[in-house]
Amino acid sequence: MMAVILAGGKGVRLKPFTMAIPKPLLPIGDLPIIEVVIRQIASAGIKRVAMMLGYMSQLFIATFGDGSKWGVQIEHYIEEEPLGTAGSLRMLTNPEEHLMVMNGDILTTLDYRNILEYHRAAHASATIAVTQRKAHIDYGVVVQTKDGLLQEYREKPVLEYDVSMGINVLSSECLSFVPFRKKFDIPELMTALKSAGKRVACYQTDCYWQDIGRFEDYEQASADFVNDPGRFLPDLKAR
Repeated sequence: MMAVILAGGKGVRLKPFTMAIPKPLLPIGDLPIIEVVIRQIASAGIKRVAMMLGYMSQLFIATFGDGSKWGVQIEHYIEEEPLGTAGSLRMLTNPEEHLMVMNGDILTTLDYRNILEYHRAAHASATIAVTQRKAHIDYGVVVQTKDGLLQEYREKPVLEYDVSMGINVLSSECLSFVPFRKKFDIPELMTALKSAGKRVACYQTDCYWQDIGRFEDYEQASADFVNDPGRFLPDLKAR
């Protein structure tokens, strides 16, 4: 089992912060969020980590080096041009049988061992970590019939969706579905696998999960981590 951390994006929605520092290196508390990810991975017993880089790649290399400080072996792969969330996987050297492919800007309490066990038990080619999110509609929603008559009136409904957490387990066979040197994203890969008759499982969880793509999400993740760091990194409980 190896982990693949996707950390090549520019984080344009978090400008101006990301003009000076890549999004996965933004701090939550005293730690870059990607360091929290790496320490969680190491605690789960995953010792080989591939870091897929692009924007400001040298900052990641200077910060993490070979990963020995965290008890992992880090390999750095640098995209000459953006290849998408799946396209860079073709760059991997000697990929292992199972890959934990995840974004480097996620704060979560997901149990990595459990999702791997679920993936194996499901005999899946790929497994998507899924959680639920609610969308609050601040308007009265009108549902019409085909004849333009009122069918139903829903006042400020709350819609529930299952969303991808940006964490996936892939069996190495999936890499053959990724084109060489072409931008290709994880949703495209999952769709291609399903179209080919491969098993794509969904691992449903209600664990804590927050990505930091927007300012309000970053603020929330930072506050949650500072309030209870031991929730995410048990070795910080005593601090």
